[in-house]
Amino acid sequence: MCLGIPGKVIDIRDEAGLPMGRVDFGGVRKDACLAYLPETRVGDYVIVHVGFAISRLDEEEALRTLEILGEMGVMEPELMTMGPGMDVPAVVSDDTP
Repeated sequence: MCLGIPGKVIDIRDEAGLPMGRVDFGGVRKDACLAYLPETRVGDYVIVHVGFAISRLDEEEALRTLEILGEMGVMEPELMTMGPGMDVPAVVSDDTP
């Protein structure tokens, strides 16, 4: 199964002519190529699939998607809880195993 995960772009830079971004997935930060979405700005939410940002979405939809993925049990716990300073609520509830 292929899965694109929403994350928040926290940094953008150029690497060898390619726009690259550091994306925060609830405290887990990974690099992603932004070549398919050159209009992306810091603070935007993007869907990342195999290292490429493939679409942008608003914060509400990103958090809703993370919540649904968490309920389905397909997310690692560290990807389901937003990190400190992210000013968005945690997706994991206290009764999560």
